[in-house]
Order: sequence, then structure tokens, then C-alpha cells
Amino acid sequence: MGLNIQDLTVTSPSFKFGQAMPAKHAYDGDNVSPEIAWSGTPEGTGELAVICHDPDAPLPWGFTHWVVYGIPPQTTRLAEGDGSHFNLGLTTFGSTGYGGPAPPPGHGPHNYYFWVYCLDQPLNAPGGLDRLQLLERMSGHIIEQNRLVGVYER
Repeated sequence: MGLNIQDLTVTSPSFKFGQAMPAKHAYDGDNVSPEIAWSGTPEGTGELAVICHDPDAPLPWGFTHWVVYGIPPQTTRLAEGDGSHFNLGLTTFGSTGYGGPAPPPGHGPHNYYFWVYCLDQPLNAPGGLDRLQLLERMSGHIIEQNRLVGVYER
């Protein structure tokens, strides 16, 4: 899967790129997803997907905190605490929906990548796919992608 970043931008009113995420978005805080907004969705987008992943987790494939797909192309944000009316995938917690940052205490800062993917067609995929299953389904269909990175430490 090649990296294609052009005009798509991803932002949040909760935190800036590379900055600390508020504790309310953490698993042991209010565990509420941050608002994630995007602009510059390319023409020809048939579906959007959002994945939040922590590559710093001490696991072989990191830790997935949120998988949302089946998002209509005219959508420009997921509001704080939202996403449930789209397809939700499995997190590494073993559940669907958002599961906030929960790095091991004293493990240092972890980076949380909120990826937005623009796909050339609807996937028509059922809910419940995990990150790797979704990435496999999206393979060959990603027009553009970009990310917002937040940092959290316990």
C-alpha cells in the first residue's frame, strides 16, 4: 500500500498535530473519542475510513484504538464521541467503538495516529473488521490518506 498524501488534511479542535491529547479522551479518563475533521477529500471518493492506532504499544503490531468505516464521502468530520452510526471495527481491546489511549504507566509518551482514508469505492464491508482486515479490504482502493498524531502518556 503506497502512501498518497496530497490535499487531504486532518485536524481536531481537541489537540494539534504532535501535541498532548486531553485526558478526557484516554481510556481511564472519560474515554470519549475526539472530534476528527478533514478537508480536501479528493474527487472520486466513494467511502471514507478512520483508524486510530498506537504503533508505540509494546505489542508486535501496536494497538488499535478505533476503526470506523462505511463513512459517506460528503462527511467532513466525526464529532466528539461520535462514529457509532457508521461501521465499527474491532479494536485491540476486543470491542467495537472507541477505546482511548491506555499506555502502560511509566512507558513514556505514545503516539496515536488518527488516519483518514479516502477510498475509490464503497467497500460494502460488514461491521466488525479489525484494522488488518480493513487494511486488506482497502488495498488497491486508497485514493488518498493523511493523519493527525496526538501524544498521550501515563
